Amino acid sequence: MPSLKEVRNRISSTIGTQQITSAMKMVSASKLRKAQDAIIAMRPFSQKLDDILKNLLKSESSSIGEFGKARNPDKVTLIILTSNRGLCGGFNSSVIKAANNMITAKYAEQAKKGNVNVVCIGKKGTDFFRKTKIKILASRNEVWDKLTYSQAAEIMEDVIKKYLAGEIDRVEIIYNRFKNAATQLLSAEQILPFENTAVKNAGEAKTARNDSSAGNKRADIDFIFEPDKELIIKELIPYSLKVRLFRSLLDSFAAEHGARMTAMHKATDNAQELLRSLRLTYNKARQAAITKEILEIVGGAEAIKN
Repeated sequence: MPSLKEVRNRISSTIGTQQITSAMKMVSASKLRKAQDAIIAMRPFSQKLDDILKNLLKSESSSIGEFGKARNPDKVTLIILTSNRGLCGGFNSSVIKAANNMITAKYAEQAKKGNVNVVCIGKKGTDFFRKTKIKILASRNEVWDKLTYSQAAEIMEDVIKKYLAGEIDRVEIIYNRFKNAATQLLSAEQILPFENTAVKNAGEAKTARNDSSAGNKRADIDFIFEPDKELIIKELIPYSLKVRLFRSLLDSFAAEHGARMTAMHKATDNAQELLRSLRLTYNKARQAAITKEILEIVGGAEAIKN
């Protein structure tokens, strides 16, 4: 059985740890509320922008130029969103593991040639890939200090320039999507080449139009585009990519605080359970020490009598 001093020290350190985890939980809960409001407000705008692009690209004649041109993915860039700090459960490890699996499985041939590089947004991802042979194209850990659209636009602008210059053939983004405070969904999305799903499924759409019932109230409308439909599409696609990255950043930011709040809540509960166990051990040790002292006193008294 440990000594009373050892148990007291452990109780003291556990109480200190519990106070820290409880404080971190409250801080994350406060930040989560703001981050949750931001991503909830952002999603309708992002969805509407996607709908506009789908409507513009619904005809087979629509062209998205180099953004949608099929390429052999010889040179691949992964945008990896992690946090700058830990103590958030498996938030960072899940993203890093998914990125590493993608490199070793999906892009194994490109990785052997040294044609896979990463854009790390978050210190945890940067620290991991610095220890590997994968080239870090950019490291933007300062983004999380003050998350703004201009930062996302700057990062995506640089990626788009390299893509149009032929330095990159494919771009994928890996991050945690926010669902609720206790649940984060790991997501991996290809953002370049830009996939024109409406054109890809044009045959299905044409069949659906031909088979539509007379009761369908919505009809195809011919819009007048000014200055030009193709020019509008070429302007909207880069903007859509920047918005998508910003939305992913907001998702990851909210998911991080949700994961940290959940992890700190569990840590606080575990500390409480440990304290109960330690106090029980302390009381047993104290009782044993008192019993030993009483026995020694009684033994001494008996020895004096004899």
